[in-house]
Amino acid sequence: MPSIELLNIISQYISIYFGLLIFIGGLIGNLLNVLIFLSLQTFRESSCAFYLAAMSLLNIGQLLTGVLPRIMNVWFALDWPDASLIYCKFRAYCFQLCSLASFTCMCIATIDQFWATCSNPRWQRYCNIKFAYRFFLITSFIWILHGIPTLIYQTHTKSVVNGTTRCEIIDSTFDKYYNYGFVLVLTSSLPVFLTALFGSLAYRNVRLLAYRAVPLVRRELEKQLTVMVLVQVVFNFCVIVPYIITYMFNFSSPFYIYICVSTRFRKQLAHVLCGIYKDQLQQRAMPINQISAIN
Repeated sequence: MPSIELLNIISQYISIYFGLLIFIGGLIGNLLNVLIFLSLQTFRESSCAFYLAAMSLLNIGQLLTGVLPRIMNVWFALDWPDASLIYCKFRAYCFQLCSLASFTCMCIATIDQFWATCSNPRWQRYCNIKFAYRFFLITSFIWILHGIPTLIYQTHTKSVVNGTTRCEIIDSTFDKYYNYGFVLVLTSSLPVFLTALFGSLAYRNVRLLAYRAVPLVRRELEKQLTVMVLVQVVFNFCVIVPYIITYMFNFSSPFYIYICVSTRFRKQLAHVLCGIYKDQLQQRAMPINQISAIN
């Protein structure tokens, strides 16, 4: 069996079983998160718990628009985005919206814990449920507007080779923004940087929390929420950073792969470099020859 065909079969089985496990486990876990955060009054009054509950709801949206269509495609050969133009646009828009809003909630939850554990009352005043509601609505509105180009440029295209319909981005400029701005910055590098920064600051503050004169219940709640957020930050860091590295290597590694595996490529490289070197020598020699001729 050819190695490429074997790799395709392996990746298909991974998508079938691992994808289904992620979808079911993630759906149940996020639903339970929402149930717990909304059922306990202590959590309902906490701005950090609100952000985590909102993030869990948005994660469900990500699973439904990102993972479920892939499962349906692999298991039942149902490619919904390619079959329906409306779903093609709706899926891309909702996935982008849920992704950005979810990472925003994770970032602000980390910042919220930094504020909550600060000794300065100026920062603590932002840790209230009213501010959390307003911040969530404002950022959600921003991401709703941000996704409008996706509705425009994500559409159906027909292959000139076999006539199949594909759901993809048709504008090259927006495609570059999506790959670098959305994928590499907004949903990868920026959330990792913000959560790592404010997570470290919150961890420093929580170690000093025991020495402050604050109510015992409040202190324990802050510690529990901070631990929950910080562990989530560490997990995200461990998952996202390798993805960022892999994503960047994808664009910088082809030359080194080709030179390692292809003898013909290495010979052509030597030929090209030698040709460039000879051209430079000839260009340097031309002024000398001209001067000699004049003399």
